[in-house]
Amino acid sequence: MDQLYRGVSIYDRSGVVERLEEELCDYHGVTHTVVTSSGTAALHSMYAACGLGPGDEVIAPAYTFFATVTPLLHLRATPVLADCDQSGNLDPRDVAQRITERTKAIVVTHMWGVPAAMPELKALADEHGLVLLEDASHAHGASINGQRVGTFGRAAAFSMNGPKPLSAGEGGFVLTDDDEVYYRVLLHGQYNKRCRNELPHDHELYDYAVTGMGLKFRIHPLAAAIAMDQLSRLDHYLTGRATTTAYLCERLSELPGIIVPDLPLDVRASWYGLPLQYATNELDGLPVERFHEALQAEGCHEVDRPGSTCPLNLLPLFQRPQPLFPTDKTSYSPGEFPNAEAIHHNTLKLPVWHREMDMPLVDRYIDAFRKVIENYRQLLG
Repeated sequence: MDQLYRGVSIYDRSGVVERLEEELCDYHGVTHTVVTSSGTAALHSMYAACGLGPGDEVIAPAYTFFATVTPLLHLRATPVLADCDQSGNLDPRDVAQRITERTKAIVVTHMWGVPAAMPELKALADEHGLVLLEDASHAHGASINGQRVGTFGRAAAFSMNGPKPLSAGEGGFVLTDDDEVYYRVLLHGQYNKRCRNELPHDHELYDYAVTGMGLKFRIHPLAAAIAMDQLSRLDHYLTGRATTTAYLCERLSELPGIIVPDLPLDVRASWYGLPLQYATNELDGLPVERFHEALQAEGCHEVDRPGSTCPLNLLPLFQRPQPLFPTDKTSYSPGEFPNAEAIHHNTLKLPVWHREMDMPLVDRYIDAFRKVIENYRQLLG
């Protein structure tokens, strides 16, 4: 309500936009943050700012939300998809096999808030002189050995869409320590006052400050105000999510047919969701579809089998992009990424509640899983 009185449009880096960017810089320990209208906009500006374009191959996860990759198509770069490891994240071994002389960058996601194998992927990028970028849209506050996700590469993009660990309702942001990337992110989607105020007057692109590249990716001030409030509570939320996840994993791991995530000791996940693997062989071949239907019938309406977040080779956009994008270099088919497809098919995703008052509901979900599993034979045939 206070922000409504202060203003509903902010054209430069001032007010709640400035405060939010400074808080995000402090939280992540980086030099620059630019907040945007969405996580997709943040990804688009990040890729453009890193100079990705025609002729450039960018290795990206086959298993991710499609917006990780679609901005590359708009820039006419070539996405080269790679399979995932057992965590659902980008497999460094498969990435290594897909590097060519045309490869310019590797983009990494952290599925459901579980950090990817960043030390291995960073070493691979450094060895081949590639730009390492992060789509950390699921992973606010996650870390590896104390280093926060979003700080391993040249830049990172985050979403602040509704259910994310850090939410603005809608919004996103780019992190970087690279001044040049920062200036070009501004030119890509924050034209006029921000560019005129923040680009050095002797910068080679300052002449374009008024227009930038003509795109408007500014965040709404009300969204920024929501994000400011949420950021002050983020670590508290993450502690609650970690407690709930540990409890769920302990209880559900006792049941046949359910495989829970196993994190290394030095990894802290943000748990945007809790991805469970369904082991159909432990329940006499009961299909995951039937198991999911039974859970829904028991009232577990928030147990999800993700749809749009899936192996990209299963989507028409990545099988036949030509009606929408003028490219002859992106064409994938079902079966090309067996790990990603198997993991996706067997994933049951739970929301991760973070309040003590939610624990009775958590227990009811556990009881429903137990009931279905104990009676699974009635679902066969």
